Amino acid sequence: MPDLPTLLSAYDEQLRPAERVNLPPGVHAEPDGPVVRVVGQHQGFISSPRDLGVRGAALDELIVRQREFFAARAEGVEWKTRGHDLPEELPERLVAAGFAAEDQETVLVGSAGELAGTDPLLSNEITVREVSADADMHRIAELASEVWQQDRSWLGAQLIAEVRGGNTVVVAAEAAGRFVSAARLEFVPGTDFAGLWGGSTLERWRGRGIYRALIAARARLAAARGVRYLQVDASEDSRPILQRLGFTAITTTTPYVWTP
Repeated sequence: MPDLPTLLSAYDEQLRPAERVNLPPGVHAEPDGPVVRVVGQHQGFISSPRDLGVRGAALDELIVRQREFFAARAEGVEWKTRGHDLPEELPERLVAAGFAAEDQETVLVGSAGELAGTDPLLSNEITVREVSADADMHRIAELASEVWQQDRSWLGAQLIAEVRGGNTVVVAAEAAGRFVSAARLEFVPGTDFAGLWGGSTLERWRGRGIYRALIAARARLAAARGVRYLQVDASEDSRPILQRLGFTAITTTTPYVWTP
């Protein structure tokens, strides 16, 4: 694996601009000064460079424009920040504009080739496979709703659109006739990266190696398509596991969310 500065530079130069391209059908990007609004998903998303290049009152005006744009659409919006972003005052000014910080996560990067060679042991009752049928995407939405104790029925239609777009692969663990865990692999065309997203596991099935198995399965799919790096935004529950598997922490990320 390259050193930390090299990985962080690749992340900033490749992955951040990619947030606003290769979007699923019905979703589009709108530039506004240094930021780009992503519009047409279940909530808005703000993508930005490492340094916004604005400070003080000009930064406040930029933030309020994004909030008011999505307010007019009666939609929430997420502004994704990183721990090494500038200006350093951005988080406090987002809060002052009514955005709320969600849990901080750690951005980790791992070698797809190395992770593809791992083979976590699972009990015979658990099967891990790639899924693509529309009905399976709705089953995964039901799983996510149960895991997170909130309505995520919208996830079914989103996954269907993303899988049809060709850059998303969904992997699920099945046991006792139902999905007990699922996650997705998002290829990022034009970069060295693919992202690991959306892991949801039913509580009674945790601690059985499913998390590691889903990572290994997605790593094999990524390596088969020539992907060099896997990137994860990890919770504090997942971070130690990923680091033991060989992932490197390069920065942190905190979403700031405004809800109408």
